[in-house]
Amino acid sequence: MGGIKVGRWLAGGIAAGLLIWVLEGVGSVLFMEEAQAALEAHNLSLDLTAGFMVMTVLVSLLTGLVLVFFYAAVRPRLGPGPKTAVIVGVVVWLAGYFLSLVGYGMLGLYATGILVKWGAVGLLELILGALLGGRIYRED
Repeated sequence: MGGIKVGRWLAGGIAAGLLIWVLEGVGSVLFMEEAQAALEAHNLSLDLTAGFMVMTVLVSLLTGLVLVFFYAAVRPRLGPGPKTAVIVGVVVWLAGYFLSLVGYGMLGLYATGILVKWGAVGLLELILGALLGGRIYRED
């Protein structure tokens, strides 16, 4: 049994991360105005500075790398292919997005409707990112 193919992991992870970043930007149109209004209601603001944008890219790339790492790690046990990628996407969503959204809900920072939209976009991002990254990652 061989180890994770680092070059393929990086290629798949970067591709997945870039896809996640694009989908997050497009998907945020569904909830951004509401989210900004919710923040303003708490005397908070979201400034879309260059530094903020760089961080969004870095977080998306890290997310893609984590997705493809887990795909590569479970691939020998669950088998290669889309089914495994979808499972990985859902599990990473549950462990990351969902728990964060529950926390935001518990704090009362955002309305439930915003959190549901954000969660749906995140689930789509992670499933599609895992599918893309899993398609690029190969061990043969």
